[in-house]
Amino acid sequence: MKVKDYTHEHSFVICAHNESPYLEACIRALKRQSIKSSIIMVTSTPNVHIQSLAQKYKLSLIENDGEKGMVQDWNFGLSQCVTPYVTIAHQDDIYFTDYAEIALSELQGSKQPLIFFSDYVEIRDGKLISMNRLLQIKRCMLLPLRWKKMQKKVFIRRQILALGNPICCPSVTFAINNLPRPIFAKGFRSNQDWEAWEIFSRLSGEFLYCSKKLIGHRIHPESETSIMIGENLRNKEDYEMFCKFWPFWIARILAKVYAKSEQFN
Repeated sequence: MKVKDYTHEHSFVICAHNESPYLEACIRALKRQSIKSSIIMVTSTPNVHIQSLAQKYKLSLIENDGEKGMVQDWNFGLSQCVTPYVTIAHQDDIYFTDYAEIALSELQGSKQPLIFFSDYVEIRDGKLISMNRLLQIKRCMLLPLRWKKMQKKVFIRRQILALGNPICCPSVTFAINNLPRPIFAKGFRSNQDWEAWEIFSRLSGEFLYCSKKLIGHRIHPESETSIMIGENLRNKEDYEMFCKFWPFWIARILAKVYAKSEQFN
């Protein structure tokens, strides 16, 4: 059966860097989607590994020769897409077959979408983990957004984000035309996504949440999140984020409690 072509509606942009052993699995997962999306790859660290995979899978590879960094790479990748809906495909992660189809259906069915995101499983040592303490907490935090009417409520979205960041960044698809640019602000190294959700949460529109597990998010020692935790930068940035919602003394307490969840990474 012919796969429906939505390359004018939705794009995956893979932000590739260094020589990830998981990059090819990510590309293959995007190629296996139940609908056809545009797929491009951008990098600020061009190398033979990335170039050979781009050639193998016939992907357009665009080099970011400007300012370097995760935020800069993400914003650069988004700027290379012309479709109204864009997913930043994280090179270590897996997108299950129906991710794009469900995301696009939800986004096109919304009057004013801001972002779409889904539940996820963790990939640890090659195994899919669908339940642990951290995943349970995040799912509980997102419970209100299972109701469509709650997805457009600014108060609800901000109350959820005031207690932490339960939104899995790799699972997010952006309704680019309804969002301020640049999507991500420079400053944070680990909480740039949480900061973006906080800004979006004040906008008129919808946070479209799908409780179906649509991606596999890989947890491994070389991931940027694990590096941040190892360098003890995460706690400082968590405190800065909590200060956007709470008085400083409450933010300090919440940051200490939130830090305990880092043991799961």
